[in-house]
Amino acid sequence: MTITLKTAEDIEGMRLACRLAAEVLDYIEPFIKPGITTNEIDKLCHDYMVDVQDCIPAPLNYAPGGYKPYPKSICTSINHQVCHGIPNDKPLKKGDSLNIDITTIKNGWHGDTSRMFHVGDASIAAKRLATLTYDAMWKGIEQVKPGAHLGDIGHAIQKFAEGHGFSVVREFCGHGIGRGFHEEPQVLHYGKPGTLVELVPGMIFTIEPMINAGKRDIKEMGDGWTIVTKDHSLSAQWEHTVVVTETGYEVLTLSAGSPPIPTFITPKTAA
Repeated sequence: MTITLKTAEDIEGMRLACRLAAEVLDYIEPFIKPGITTNEIDKLCHDYMVDVQDCIPAPLNYAPGGYKPYPKSICTSINHQVCHGIPNDKPLKKGDSLNIDITTIKNGWHGDTSRMFHVGDASIAAKRLATLTYDAMWKGIEQVKPGAHLGDIGHAIQKFAEGHGFSVVREFCGHGIGRGFHEEPQVLHYGKPGTLVELVPGMIFTIEPMINAGKRDIKEMGDGWTIVTKDHSLSAQWEHTVVVTETGYEVLTLSAGSPPIPTFITPKTAA
């Protein structure tokens, strides 16, 4: 496994790409209303990335080994869809939960982030799942510092999610990111403290837990991309890109419209 450590100059490039990715989510939020289609959302995001930000949408035609090219510029995963949902012409309805996953390429650097949105008013169960998944992500982020291990991140997420009666998807994980969309290391959202790779300054990776209201089992749909829960239970996901600093971490995918950082995160560790 070869992990590419980023220089100060590299990190500056990543800051820009990551902030732009987050700003796409800021831009699209007012459009998330009953009746809009995910294809319309995809076009709005694509045009904003290309025409306003002068970015490249990384998912468009992305084809990792064994996959056919992804046909859209963003991923839109609804309700029981876990990840990699492909935008289509079906209108969103009141009560839907929606994850939008954005990856921009700016000056050769990738910025990767996702958020949950509720279409109109969502159920108490859907809101609770989204909130606790957001907190689970931050429980993982909170572990990031030099000398910690990737297993510490996964353990914190798993303990928190399972402690609230939810399950953690294991087949998909966070990943290193930089000039490449997916780099080493893999960042599992479950695990044991003190195990796996030790964190050092200059590492950049995503933390993006997928949490299910029911069982953790998943299946792939016939389109070759969309992943759903086997038991049709709700799923939620949030994603940030973080860099390991000399003293802790920096979240690169924050923007003016980002949701508030949880109160259990102290300002010192969030810096």
